[in-house]
Amino acid sequence: HRRFDYRPKTDPYCQARYTFCPTGSAIPLMKEEDVIEVYRLQAPVWEFKYGDLLGHLKIMHDAVGFKSSLTGKNYTMEWYELFQLGNCTFPHLRPGMEAPFWCNQGAACFYEGIDDAHWKANGTLVLVTTISGTMFNEMAQWVKYDNETGIYYETWTVQASPDKKSTVWFDSYECSKFILRTYQKLADLGAVFKKIQTNYTSIILFSGEPVYLGNETSIFGPQGNKTLAAAIRDFYNPFKPHQSVREFFVDLFKIIDHVILNHQFFLFYNLEYWFLPMKSPYLKIIYEEIPLPVGSKTSFGV
Repeated sequence: HRRFDYRPKTDPYCQARYTFCPTGSAIPLMKEEDVIEVYRLQAPVWEFKYGDLLGHLKIMHDAVGFKSSLTGKNYTMEWYELFQLGNCTFPHLRPGMEAPFWCNQGAACFYEGIDDAHWKANGTLVLVTTISGTMFNEMAQWVKYDNETGIYYETWTVQASPDKKSTVWFDSYECSKFILRTYQKLADLGAVFKKIQTNYTSIILFSGEPVYLGNETSIFGPQGNKTLAAAIRDFYNPFKPHQSVREFFVDLFKIIDHVILNHQFFLFYNLEYWFLPMKSPYLKIIYEEIPLPVGSKTSFGV
């Protein structure tokens, strides 16, 4: 996933149904000698059943919690879409505009408190490691960098087959990937993680080798490829970037239908368009184990 030099200003056309990070605050500076507990937080985004096709899906949202032993204060940190999931996955086709218009950014949100009831009742709230105040402050610096340079949300993972060792053409970039990066950063700073099972949700598309098509200007600009531009617009036409999660899943099934019938998918990734020659099983939502990381530094005892 490409890093960018800065985060672009959001276009006023892009409106969120729910305010992004409404109670967010700056990450505090912790005292070096503080001992901070780190919690893995996970809960279902939406309980969803759709016949046998998806069974009992585990579409999970991930976050990380911190508790300072010096102040007793709790904090939650997560990463999610600025304009809800539909906008990150599907573009708007705006009248008078040739190119599809994307309202797609994701960012970290940090706020005081952990909603114990939410995470415990539906999912997971479990201690994974303990760190020093110094390590927390170093992590905070890294979060700032990560947030300023990794700006686009990417729903899909694209790989060659369901095989574990299969080629990954494109990797997703969403809430769980931020949590995995955070854990890895803490491990590199010396955090030692407990041995517990940790699973994450991935939405995977299966495709032969992707074909590079170009960027917005080369396809939709004055010298663009009119036939290709029309094909991309037609592909996205049934999918409106709805605000609600329920509507997003209705569209997800339209996509599955389209992809299976036509064996094709147009992917917009890092501001470029790719054609995916889709193949069976086309799309899978999996909930798989990804172990907690092992650091590259010597272990740190707390």
